[in-house]
Amino acid sequence: MRQTPRYQQISEGCACIRAADDGGGDTVTDEPAAGQDRIVVRPIGVIRTSLITGRGAPLQSSMSTERGTVVVYEEYAEGLLSLDEFSHIILLYWFHRAREPELTVVPYMDQRAHGVFATRAPARPNPIGISVVRVLRVHHNVIEFEGADMLDGTPLIDIKPFVPEFDNRTDASSGWLARRLSAAEVPITADDRFERRRDGSESQGEGDRSH
Repeated sequence: MRQTPRYQQISEGCACIRAADDGGGDTVTDEPAAGQDRIVVRPIGVIRTSLITGRGAPLQSSMSTERGTVVVYEEYAEGLLSLDEFSHIILLYWFHRAREPELTVVPYMDQRAHGVFATRAPARPNPIGISVVRVLRVHHNVIEFEGADMLDGTPLIDIKPFVPEFDNRTDASSGWLARRLSAAEVPITADDRFERRRDGSESQGEGDRSH
């Protein structure tokens, strides 16, 4: 099995595992672990919102007052027991309208290129989105919430309770975003630069600046 230095770029699509080399140091293999070369993720529901396109959509759930509805499939409805005891939840979902992934992008809040993993851009190798939203009501298999920033029909992957004692980090820093967030004018809405149209074609609009 060929091994590469720990921080060297790993072949795309691999499930990387750590192993000890002969010298006792950490290395990373570039071959998938048994059974991990492909991961199957099945949606547990769908998110309904008023947002039809990324253009004009809130950049983040914390910037949104839009309301939405999570419809959990009936076979998973029992998993919502006690969720109404939390004020906020974390929604994990699939960017079903994201264009092809790129490893370097110009994000919504900057004019410079950054690595996709240093951004929240939807055009990712695994297009998984995350939003922290306020729970308004939970009834049977439906969650009504505030803070929608995802498009209508978004496939839901998972739900987790937001727990301030677990999730807040008082010593966290914001990297390159700190400069942008301290600017006089901070954009709060997106455009369609990372969006694939419903017919499958990719947007070529004015906002299309990814590369």
